[in-house]
Amino acid sequence: METLINNANLHFEHKSWLNEIAFWLDETRSFQNRLDEIEQRWTNDMVLAELGQFQNQMIIHKDRIVNLKEEIEAHEHAIAETIDEVNEAVDRVGFRYHMDMREKMETERVMFHDLKKRFFSFLSKYM
Repeated sequence: METLINNANLHFEHKSWLNEIAFWLDETRSFQNRLDEIEQRWTNDMVLAELGQFQNQMIIHKDRIVNLKEEIEAHEHAIAETIDEVNEAVDRVGFRYHMDMREKMETERVMFHDLKKRFFSFLSKYM
């Protein structure tokens, strides 16, 4: 017997992911503010080089999560278009795509967590 995945459950997960992405974007803005403070306090080339690496990593991360956000919103739109009174479950292709998105979110979670750990270590040395 196949398990049906209800569109409402996918919608809930999409909303959860979008909230998480909004939080990440907010955190990256906060991190950039900290980097700006360090840049004003330090003139040491080694510190500024490390700071530049974090700025680049924040930009890369921000780009990835903005792309994830756009993919999630597009998938949400595609699901919304397929909903009718008879069909409350997502098709196999849509579900496979959703599972790929779930994996991308998990990968991004791990990468962002690692970036935060390294960033806070950096802050503890120079703030």
